[in-house]
Amino acid sequence: MKDLPAAEAPEPQRQERRDQARRALHKARTLLLGRQGNDGWLFKAILYVLLISTGFIYLYPLLFMVSQSFKSLDDLLDPTVAWIPRSLHVDNFVQAWNVLHYLKTLGSTLLNSTLPAVAQTISCAIVGYGFAKYKFPGKSILFGLMLVTFVVPKQVVMIPMFLLFKEYGMLETPLPFIVPGLFAQGIRSALFILIYAQFFRTIPAALEEAAQIDGAGAFKTFFRIILPISVPAVVVVFLFSMVWHWNETYLASLYLGNAMTTLPLELKTFNDSFKAMYTGGSSVTDVNESIRMAGTLLIVLPLLILYLIAQKHFTQVVDKTGLTGE
Repeated sequence: MKDLPAAEAPEPQRQERRDQARRALHKARTLLLGRQGNDGWLFKAILYVLLISTGFIYLYPLLFMVSQSFKSLDDLLDPTVAWIPRSLHVDNFVQAWNVLHYLKTLGSTLLNSTLPAVAQTISCAIVGYGFAKYKFPGKSILFGLMLVTFVVPKQVVMIPMFLLFKEYGMLETPLPFIVPGLFAQGIRSALFILIYAQFFRTIPAALEEAAQIDGAGAFKTFFRIILPISVPAVVVVFLFSMVWHWNETYLASLYLGNAMTTLPLELKTFNDSFKAMYTGGSSVTDVNESIRMAGTLLIVLPLLILYLIAQKHFTQVVDKTGLTGE
């Protein structure tokens, strides 16, 4: 018996063919988009392309800096040498190390960044806990005023703060950064308080109630229970505060004067310092791009190491406060 044409096929056969086509279409759609529309090959391919492209945009300056810092002068002048130098020219780092007076300057930089960061991390945690867990008159107004300070440019309060620190004899010392940090002030303190407040709101109130039943007071509850389980927020606030104090050059040059210096401040005068050190009988007469890149890499290297250590906690706190809005 010959097969009937598709148009003359019996109804069960046409229905079976439609079902087969529907199943094939569903299988192809599932393969490309996934069962929920966000776990298929097509979605993952687009997502990975976007992530790789964004990651390359952020990593390109760092990769360029590492590549350039190991090049000799001949490699810099040779247009055929793009990314990989013919040999690793370590002398660039030796010269940059000497120009920056690295160990001495690193010590003063850590002093002007680590101590204020520790002070801010503790004081902002206390203020953020108060905003998150306690109710008091004017709470919303105070919280709003606190957020307003985040958008006020530092140039607006620079002169009053300078005169205040001068009156109290704090200039040319790290105190203009440490003292405000002790009172939840200083660089970006409003952002840190907001991070803490958002994080503390995710902690169940049952923990505090259980501590109160056991006879723990407010400070004991905070330091013995709340703070130990808030390590991700603490690490991220310390990381941000450390980085911002480390990179601060405008206020640092104003408050520290000629008494102290930091690595970012030394980078601003790197060319002049290099020419003053390597002149005369030395074969090196001028600074080149590789030496500048080596000095820049030495300055950002401690921050890169710090971030690699804290990246796990950074991701956790962003998930809880920055993306979900909890």
